[in-house]
Amino acid sequence: MDNEIKGQLDEAIFGLNSKDYRFPIRHSTAGACGIDVRKLHSESGVLNYDPGFLSTASCQSKITYVDGENGLLLYRGYPIEQLAEKSSFSEVAYLLLHGELPKPEEFRSFSDIITHHTMVNEQLSAFFRGFRRDAHPMAVLCGVVGALSAFYPDAIHIHDPQERMNSCHRLLAKLPTIAAMAYKYSVGQPFVYPDNSLSYVGNFLRMTFSIPAEPYIVDPLVESALNKIFILHADHEQNASTSTVRLAGSSGANPYACIAAGIACLWGPAHGGANEATLAMLKEIGTPKNIPHFIERAKNRDDPFRLMGFGHRVYKNYDPRARVLAKTAAAIIERTGADDPIFETARELEQIARNDSYFIERQLYPNVDFYSGLILSAIGFPTSMFTALFALARTAGWIAQWNEMITDPEQKIGRPRQIYTGTTQRDYVDLDQR
Repeated sequence: MDNEIKGQLDEAIFGLNSKDYRFPIRHSTAGACGIDVRKLHSESGVLNYDPGFLSTASCQSKITYVDGENGLLLYRGYPIEQLAEKSSFSEVAYLLLHGELPKPEEFRSFSDIITHHTMVNEQLSAFFRGFRRDAHPMAVLCGVVGALSAFYPDAIHIHDPQERMNSCHRLLAKLPTIAAMAYKYSVGQPFVYPDNSLSYVGNFLRMTFSIPAEPYIVDPLVESALNKIFILHADHEQNASTSTVRLAGSSGANPYACIAAGIACLWGPAHGGANEATLAMLKEIGTPKNIPHFIERAKNRDDPFRLMGFGHRVYKNYDPRARVLAKTAAAIIERTGADDPIFETARELEQIARNDSYFIERQLYPNVDFYSGLILSAIGFPTSMFTALFALARTAGWIAQWNEMITDPEQKIGRPRQIYTGTTQRDYVDLDQR
């Protein structure tokens, strides 16, 4: 990637009512440049109307770059395929937070800090008992992560670099513990304390699936698969939940409240719940023999049925994360769930989608949600945990984005404007006269 600033234009000219307005260009090192329209309203009296902010850059960032046309995802310049193949989630978290891959001593120090912050205050265990046993894990995560601010009151000092980094470390370290506790609570099993001898991912697997009555050995294949899933979900530029974290943080809210806000946004089925929806679709299809019927339904515009796990809002080419997980999914399924008809249905559906002209012409390739749901299910996670695992991984990106925002000298409290279409001013009429 060319790291020199691209573009020759210095300003954009906007004409309105026979008058020209000039706005500076913000250049990028890759991808689209931006027109700095911060003075658009004050100078011209009009607003930039952009529902969903699809053409609005809310910030400048050095963390993640997505090129949807070419199927490219970079963390701090490193291709996601290389990181997923060669790195660990802990190392990727360091990269996102600090901007560079750690040197050996830096990584040892970082890993030691994270390892020794995995315990949660024992009073937090009692907090779980306030939830119903059948509460969705994301509801539990929202509440418990937000409550962490009550245990770390110094987190309000967001402009103190050391306190800010302490909060980032705590969030990275404690999310696996809290997520595992949410799962254990839902199935009526005792909480399992962290094991400092294990890796970040291995420790999470043990806290989730072990029971006190039996020894638990981490399966290297499962650990590797989950490590890849965590890396692939660690960050994805200014998506809805990341933007929510930044917007909450722009008010000066403490980091635990900001991450809880991100978790709440991620919970939406259009965002973090896509892999759960994909598995539900596969269960609805049932067996491979039913696939042609459901494909015909998907092609029918008048039928509400939609094939989940195909295509992507950003990637107009193949999702690079899906390419990484395709082989992993095959290995995990062969090891743990080869006899399950859902996995056979998924394999058959994947092959049809790769060869059917309807999918090819519309670039409806299997995306990361198609494979991650299959892998998580094969490992043994219930579908209700899928989005919680997404939140666990995305916390690495959220804290990096939040930290970058706090240190941005141009950062201001978020305040989107609106185009008002309601009733204009009118006078109040007394109740007995209406």
